[in-house]
Amino acid sequence: MPEPTLTQPIQSTVHRTFHKMRSYLSSLLFLMTGLVVVFVPLPASTTAHQERTFQIDARQFSYSPSELNVNAGDTVTIKLVSNDVVHGFYVDAYDVSVEADPGQTATLTFIANKAGAFRFRCNVTCGAMHPFMIGKLTVGSNHWLYRSIGLAILAIIGVIVSIKRKA
Repeated sequence: MPEPTLTQPIQSTVHRTFHKMRSYLSSLLFLMTGLVVVFVPLPASTTAHQERTFQIDARQFSYSPSELNVNAGDTVTIKLVSNDVVHGFYVDAYDVSVEADPGQTATLTFIANKAGAFRFRCNVTCGAMHPFMIGKLTVGSNHWLYRSIGLAILAIIGVIVSIKRKA
């Protein structure tokens, strides 16, 4: 049996320290990649501004369709058709509104120049459930969805790597 030398404990300590450093560096790399996914701006879309027209049927106590998606800069025309009583259409962030009498169509046009998700609602009291007559206008793409998918993929990779290291 060979005699233990003084360098064996030092080599063992260096080996353990190297593996700890490697583990810390890979964790730091995953953290930095996650921060990049969350905070680095996505490229601006270069879609041309369009004229978008939506016909919205209003009846007690809902809009159909209740969700509208447009790109920033689009000219949006809403044709509000009231099927039963007087209904209104008000977009919170844009401060625009229109009212339609029963059986009539009213038209509202505005430029969607504010990105985000906004509520539209009936601004004419039309019955007991009037406060629940709402919808959603989304202007621009949903960047947080793409960022969330990127973070989920990064987390899955991190779990797989950590399981392989322990095995």
